[in-house]
Amino acid sequence: MPGFEPGAAAEQRFNVNLSILFTELPLLERPAAAAAAGFCAVELWWPWAGSPTPERSELDALKRAVEDAGVRLTGLNFYAGQLPGPDRGALSIPGAESERFRANIEVAAGFAQSLGCGALNALYGNRVEGVDPAEQDALALENLALAARAADRIGAVLLIETLNRPESPRYPLVSAAAGVAVVDRVNEATGLGNARFLMDLYHLSMNGEDLPSVIERYAAKTGHVQIADNPGRGAPGTGSLPLAELLGQLAKAGYDGWVGLEYKPGDRPSAEAFGWLPREARAAR
Repeated sequence: MPGFEPGAAAEQRFNVNLSILFTELPLLERPAAAAAAGFCAVELWWPWAGSPTPERSELDALKRAVEDAGVRLTGLNFYAGQLPGPDRGALSIPGAESERFRANIEVAAGFAQSLGCGALNALYGNRVEGVDPAEQDALALENLALAARAADRIGAVLLIETLNRPESPRYPLVSAAAGVAVVDRVNEATGLGNARFLMDLYHLSMNGEDLPSVIERYAAKTGHVQIADNPGRGAPGTGSLPLAELLGQLAKAGYDGWVGLEYKPGDRPSAEAFGWLPREARAAR
């Protein structure tokens, strides 16, 4: 598998998404597995898909697992419904799902604060048949403003993510411009300026976007980057995306945040899915 040029890797800080990598292991064993693979930072989707408000004992157990592994939690999703699964967020879904999202806001923010995590990702949610999209968008803005204020109280940023239409046909944010427009609306509504774009290069490429142009236009509004190759959503080098070049362009544009590894390991243990990245580049802080 092709690797990054040493210079390209040296410019980046990589973390491992433990909701798509190391999932062959129980949740509480994944932070240590990431550390054993040489990484110092991890991120997570909301780990309890069935519950926005898990028992304190579950939160404490995961906190201990992260601390005992000696890794940092650098990104966490708010409750997003059944993910992985059919859902793509809860905050724009009227009724019970919106209430679950609201119940989760302080829980997720408190957990993030307990581990010094500075980024909280809020997935927008699918369109609902029979519900006016404008009604969903108004609810989304209201809930995103609540989330932004909670993030601000712990010194964190709120991330808004674009997904891709082929895999998420009912998700309304399927272009970089759409995601950034929501970022701008949230910042205008709160006056806090802590909403940022989550630039997932895999999703954007699946939408057929001009990635160098997206980086040029939106790097300054980007709070986090995630990568996987395309086609296949595998490790860099398994598809055709010029990820080293794109990350190099991001660095030149001033992006110095984390790059989340959010790819599928394929038919092998996750620990074997990092051959593209020199070990000395994995623990870059």
